[in-house]
Amino acid sequence: MLHHVSVGTNDVARARAFYDAVMPVLGMRLLNGSADSAEYGVGMFLFSVETPIDGSPATAGNGVHIAFSAGRRAMVDQFYEVALQHGGHDAGAPGLRPKYDENYYAAFVLDPDGNKVEAVTYSSK
Repeated sequence: MLHHVSVGTNDVARARAFYDAVMPVLGMRLLNGSADSAEYGVGMFLFSVETPIDGSPATAGNGVHIAFSAGRRAMVDQFYEVALQHGGHDAGAPGLRPKYDENYYAAFVLDPDGNKVEAVTYSSK
C-alpha cells in the first residue's frame, strides 16, 4: 500500500501555481507548503512536489506517471482544463481508453516540470 508519492520540481512556486489549482478538482487540498515543497491530501499527506533533497536538478522520468482517481468523467474533464490553464501541457485529452477497460476514462497532462499526471475514472457518468 502506498503511503505517499512525491515528484521533483525545480521551481516550487511555479509547481504550486499548477497543483494548488489542479488538486482541489480531485478533492485534495494543500496541507503544508514551504520554500522547498508542497504537500497535498485529504487530512493526511498523500502527494508532494519538492526540490530534490540531494540538491541536483529535478528531472521527469520517461514512462513514469501518477494517476489520481476521479469520481466521475466531469472531474477528469475539469482536471484537464484546469491543468492546461495553469501551466500544464497536453499529454492525452480526456476520453475513453478502451485498451485498458471499456469504462477507463482518463486525461493526461505534463506538469510545469514535465511530470506526467493522469486523472482517471471508471464511472460511466
